[in-house]
Amino acid sequence: MKTATLASIALAISISAAHAQTIGVSMSGLDKFRTALLNGVVSHGQTISGLKLVTENANGDKELQKQQVQKLIADKVDAIILAVSDGDLGPQMTKMAADAGIPLVYINNIPSNLLDLPDNQVVVASNEKESGTLETKQVCALLKGKGRVVVLMGEPFHAAARARTQDISDVIATPDCKGLQIVERQAAYWSSDHADQQMQEWLSAGVKFDAVIANNDEMALGAIRAMKKNNIPMKDVVVAGVDATDDALAAMLAGDLDVTILQSAVGQGAAAVDAATKLIRKEKVPRENNVPFELVTPENIASYLPKSQ
Repeated sequence: MKTATLASIALAISISAAHAQTIGVSMSGLDKFRTALLNGVVSHGQTISGLKLVTENANGDKELQKQQVQKLIADKVDAIILAVSDGDLGPQMTKMAADAGIPLVYINNIPSNLLDLPDNQVVVASNEKESGTLETKQVCALLKGKGRVVVLMGEPFHAAARARTQDISDVIATPDCKGLQIVERQAAYWSSDHADQQMQEWLSAGVKFDAVIANNDEMALGAIRAMKKNNIPMKDVVVAGVDATDDALAAMLAGDLDVTILQSAVGQGAAAVDAATKLIRKEKVPRENNVPFELVTPENIASYLPKSQ
């Protein structure tokens, strides 16, 4: 009986070891949203028995991120989840992972080689056509289709920044919103500090505007900070962002932020882990896996407080 018990334990350990999996995670940086994104990956990963996560932060350094991916490959991880710092790095990252036969899941930022990804590489993100469109349509409604707009963009090479900025122009070109005019548009690199500085420059130059449309909440909050320092009443300006971070929702509750769009970091993180584990098992996963955006306003914010980042 004792021998049989020991044999059973040994078999269980053997099976567990056989099913143990390691997923390497490389983040382009850890701002407010991307920290929530990483937390979404880690928290979901912890619910999967035998799964180990190894995480890296490139701090916005493209060369460092390439080195991190090379190390994960050398360490023979079973799959990689990659929040790429620059979509144009996609071809290089794809080749490295493909040459090693390691499944790769791009998360949040869409690689430039999306249409050329091999079968064991996929993207988990959100359809950016929804984000900037929902955001700008709500600003248009609040301004009743007329007004001057300043736009704060993310990193110029980031697919989401390009798409959200194009969404703004597309909405303004529609009949209901053609009375809106973009008077200034500058990159603030997803940063509240850069947005604060840019807003200060616009105010010093005497730029007049009725709304601020930012590619993310961090920049919207930086713009709010600058306007408050210049004693501009927030009730006189419509401010919009994207991500529905905790800080953004707090600003909305305070009456400073008028519009944000929930981009679910938790949803993207969980979907990326699920995609990676399926690819490890050689299961078929769609090339594009979209997590929907949702409009958040002062009227419906209560329903978003429990599940925000």
